[in-house]
Amino acid sequence: MADTKRIQNNSVMDACNVRVVHLDKVSNAKAKEIPGADLERMASTYKMLGDPTRLKLLLALSENEMCVCDLAAFTGLTESAMSHQLRRLKDLSIVKRRREGQILYYSLVDSHVSDLLKIGLEHVHD
Repeated sequence: MADTKRIQNNSVMDACNVRVVHLDKVSNAKAKEIPGADLERMASTYKMLGDPTRLKLLLALSENEMCVCDLAAFTGLTESAMSHQLRRLKDLSIVKRRREGQILYYSLVDSHVSDLLKIGLEHVHD
């Protein structure tokens, strides 16, 4: 039952010719379904990655840990705006910080975040 194209209200839509539910595929998907709280957290993570400025700072952090002043200078944001962005990223466990005297250095929380960035770049370059 291959998908076909049909025109409806001047737009092209994908549609099946026959309405049929493949119960084995639905059951398989339900068995692997992710709990709602995990989906919400994933959506929040991708939402945070959906901003070009945040992506720019995360890509910088994928190379080196940096302090707020460094990141503000790099992105062109104020230090206050950068602190706000970093706090949001920290709350979602995307970045972590370490203190050295009075300076807070930020880095990616783990290789999973780095992998998300790397895969995203590979996707847009292919």
